[in-house]
Amino acid sequence: MKSLSYKYWISSNYCWYGYDMKGNTKIVKMYFIEGVPFTFDDVESGEEYDPKIIDEARKNRKYSVHEMYDYSFYLMDEQMHPCLFEMDLQNPEDMPKDIDYICGEDLSP
Repeated sequence: MKSLSYKYWISSNYCWYGYDMKGNTKIVKMYFIEGVPFTFDDVESGEEYDPKIIDEARKNRKYSVHEMYDYSFYLMDEQMHPCLFEMDLQNPEDMPKDIDYICGEDLSP
């Protein structure tokens, strides 16, 4: 009998992020695992003025610092945070570029 193996899906999109207690927001590239946000990248300089990026961000949900904190701790508690735990991903190439994804190989120097 063939064993069933589930591979998790990473996605990303641009959205607004409320980054302080004063309600200030900025556009970020948010990363999700199975629809749950786990980290974000700031957009490149000048991209925050790109009409396509602004339009996408307007269509997507806004996240607050508190929500990101809650989502991160939820994923850590479930050992599902792809930045911290080895996971079987369908598309590891879609992880944020500056994160050394743990993919089962020894990455020690």
